[in-house]
Amino acid sequence: MKILGIIPARYASTRFPGKPLVVIEGKTMIRRVYEQAMKCSTLAKVVVATENEVISHHVSKFGGNVMMTGDHHRSGTERCHEVVEKLAEEGEIYDYVINIQGDEPFIEPEQINQLALCFNDPQVVLATLIKKITHPEDLPNPNVVKAVVAHRGAALLFSRSAIPFSRGIEPKEWLSANTYYKHIGIYGYHSRTLGEIVKLSPCPMEIAESLEQLRWLWHGYRIQTQVTEYESIAIDTPDDLIKITNRNGTFL
Repeated sequence: MKILGIIPARYASTRFPGKPLVVIEGKTMIRRVYEQAMKCSTLAKVVVATENEVISHHVSKFGGNVMMTGDHHRSGTERCHEVVEKLAEEGEIYDYVINIQGDEPFIEPEQINQLALCFNDPQVVLATLIKKITHPEDLPNPNVVKAVVAHRGAALLFSRSAIPFSRGIEPKEWLSANTYYKHIGIYGYHSRTLGEIVKLSPCPMEIAESLEQLRWLWHGYRIQTQVTEYESIAIDTPDDLIKITNRNGTFL
């Protein structure tokens, strides 16, 4: 089983343009993500995929693998697919792909390894991570995507709303009444399946929630989830930078 790690790094972020190049404790964010990914024993290769020449030059300068991709992609999934196709043309074939978020400088290598292990089951073609929600304020927060899963870990639904709705219980008590999971935005794909899902048409749920994984569920694909104990800390806006106090991503 040969697994490729890809880090999509888009310069033209709406909320934080140029964020892959922001410096955190002496290193750029994209370099921190790359170095964490390189610690993963399950990955045969790690590649940064970007549409920006400045990012490409920076990654090459610190010795990382980088590939220029088109600027038309609507998601990191589509950017990953372009990389897989280009590498295949060069004779590099990979069985699976891990899409590693380029805005999580403190990602734990174990998270990536944990996701990769999902593919020990040959029936798994799509996989992602989830974490148990422990903070009540995360439930109503639409920026914390919630995952609903079956008893064997297959994803049933993703939503920005808290599901299930705990009828007759005060919202502040919901965590005591039910188990809720947040979605950790790292994906794994079988290479063949990656080529299939980028051709799918958008669905109403995806458009309403702005969550691309709902498209896969809508079209009948099974997404296996794995529970992680590690917190996910993404840098989405400049304000997120001031919340970081150390390399473990502890918040003020």
